[in-house]
Amino acid sequence: MESNIKCMPGKPYPLGAYYDGKGVNFALFADNAHGVELSLFNSNNEETRIKVVERTHHNWHIYIPGIQPGQKYGYRIHGPYKPDEGSRFNSNKLLIDPYAKALEGVIKWDDALFGYDVSSDKQDQSFSDSDSAPFIPKCIVTDDNFNWEDDCHPLLPMHDTIIYEMHVKGFSKLAPSIPENIRGTFAAVSHPESIKYFKKLGINAVELMPVHQFVADRRLVEQGLTNYWGYNTIAFFAPDARYSSSGSNGEQLWEFKQMVKDLHKAGIEVILDVVYNHTAEGNHLGPTLSFRGVDNVSYYRLDEEQRFYVDYTGTGNTLNTVHPTILRLIMDSLRYWVLEMHVDGFRFDLAPVLAREFDDVDKWGSFFDVLHQDPVLSQVKLIAEPWDLGEDGFQVGNFPAGWMEWNAKYRDCMRDFWKGEDEMLPEFANRITGSSDLYFDNWRTPTASINFITAHDGFTLKDLVSYNQKHNHDNGEDNRDGEDHNRSWNCGVEGPTDDDEVNKLRARQIRNFLATLFLSQGVPMLLSGDELGRSQRGNNNAYCQDNELSWLDWENCDRDLLEFTAALIHFRKRHPVFCRRKWFKYQPIRGEGVTDIEWFSPDGRNMSEELWNSSFAKSLGVFLSGKGVRAKSDSGDPVVDNSFYIMFNSYYKSVQFSLPDERWGKKWIKIMDTKESFFDENSEEYILKPSDNIDVYGQAVVLLKCIDE
Repeated sequence: MESNIKCMPGKPYPLGAYYDGKGVNFALFADNAHGVELSLFNSNNEETRIKVVERTHHNWHIYIPGIQPGQKYGYRIHGPYKPDEGSRFNSNKLLIDPYAKALEGVIKWDDALFGYDVSSDKQDQSFSDSDSAPFIPKCIVTDDNFNWEDDCHPLLPMHDTIIYEMHVKGFSKLAPSIPENIRGTFAAVSHPESIKYFKKLGINAVELMPVHQFVADRRLVEQGLTNYWGYNTIAFFAPDARYSSSGSNGEQLWEFKQMVKDLHKAGIEVILDVVYNHTAEGNHLGPTLSFRGVDNVSYYRLDEEQRFYVDYTGTGNTLNTVHPTILRLIMDSLRYWVLEMHVDGFRFDLAPVLAREFDDVDKWGSFFDVLHQDPVLSQVKLIAEPWDLGEDGFQVGNFPAGWMEWNAKYRDCMRDFWKGEDEMLPEFANRITGSSDLYFDNWRTPTASINFITAHDGFTLKDLVSYNQKHNHDNGEDNRDGEDHNRSWNCGVEGPTDDDEVNKLRARQIRNFLATLFLSQGVPMLLSGDELGRSQRGNNNAYCQDNELSWLDWENCDRDLLEFTAALIHFRKRHPVFCRRKWFKYQPIRGEGVTDIEWFSPDGRNMSEELWNSSFAKSLGVFLSGKGVRAKSDSGDPVVDNSFYIMFNSYYKSVQFSLPDERWGKKWIKIMDTKESFFDENSEEYILKPSDNIDVYGQAVVLLKCIDE
């Protein structure tokens, strides 16, 4: 219905709906639109349309006094519908504000959500006159006021950071220690029992899989599935209403903020996995939910035939980060999550997409330029997933200084090494020392490498040692989806088995992976549930499985594995020799006669060039000097630690190691052996002297600590 509401011109900035205590200013970028209507909805979802007449530059704006937080709204945009020219305006479609800070719920799939007539043989070149308002969630006017008290960012140095990649819902949905009414929500993540668990485990940064409001694909919903992972964003400022236990009328903002506040009090940082490379509107046959209907030509990268989209993401579209206003949208969103929501950093999904000026990836492109000069965003943790689906999309090691990267080369190397592949020693040595081949030459440090064995995408750690092949039949795609080359090894039997020897080997391999991860230089990332022995029954692409397959099974977890993992993490945090801020120099330490790091063959001699290049060599020892850390504490004192000796054996038989001579240490204790779930830093049961022999079990790691230097 038409409006009699008193309106004022308002201002073109800030974009979105801004409540000033007296009313709300609405501002929308829609460069190519011919007209804009603001739709307000009452509690019965009755719509009032208000024509927006003011336009400054490319922004339409209006101020309405008296409107309060909780007001529901959306937009209807007028303009030409000419898909062949890139224009897809359709005022019959209610649109989500690209700057909306909250949505009342989720979309209800209906043909009316599409800008074209889905029954027409002309496909998207036809036009739909059906109203989409009943099926699309309304935007919510919010109030940003929140009592943060004395909250501040923990500002953890990267070398001290232990990242825990987790799904908000999956972490707590089956947790018996969490009240049932908040399981699977933001409130559960920061519940005292969750924080107690994080502290026990030792992690100090949670990396949350996407929490921006996202869309469950129609295809999945009609199959009885959903988009569980959330890499299908529709609102870059709005925390997803599905993760709120307190309501969806703006309460989700407060619940998210309270989660961050509680985690910060416990010294735990919050990193968001963000998806700015594409949106949930898909390709030319996708729905018209927001950006497509607001200004398709501006928001998306279109190919030479303006009807179709450039797709570097595998999702049907690519956000147009070359456009200055769309780039501003991303920066405004990032800044909002830091300043208003107090998050501590971001992991960028398919990050090379953001760096593509045209087709090539430009590490000094406008995205990086704008971000690096920003006084807020340049100071938070920035992590890249350094690959996309475009040409030359694998960009591991190529991001500029200030960025960290998911190091896929680390992941692949460790999987191959513990499978027993040949010719692995040189790369293995490079990876556990921080991947200097990737990060040294552009003034980055070992902390540029985010080391991981598993992540949400792929096998869990238990499945990595239990399956040779993917088993994704539950996804409804005839097992065609998901990665085929997993570098996994089932230890002789595919899937669960009662064979005791196979199960012992699998448990040992899991401990090998964890020990390698937390004893490597760089920043370790642990996939949530790996410490509990979580399995997805061989599904390596559980993106659509919002059920027990993906949720953490707390009742049947592996307690011994949890204790072993926690011991490893706390050990790493106590010893700066494993958390170096600078590269090894491979040079003698003044007055010591030893280097900061040295490599040894099993016979106790320095690794020769012949052994490094031997295709069959699968075992080596590494000495790490506690006096060679070459760093200073916050108080300016030199950082000194114990020295350690690690013996890695990926050969399937036991190998006898001889310890180096007394220059490298006069007395050693054995504190970890992955043959069993053994970790005891204070053990005096295994006291060893220079040149003593020690058997390292087939496919195992032994860690020694020097107690007399």
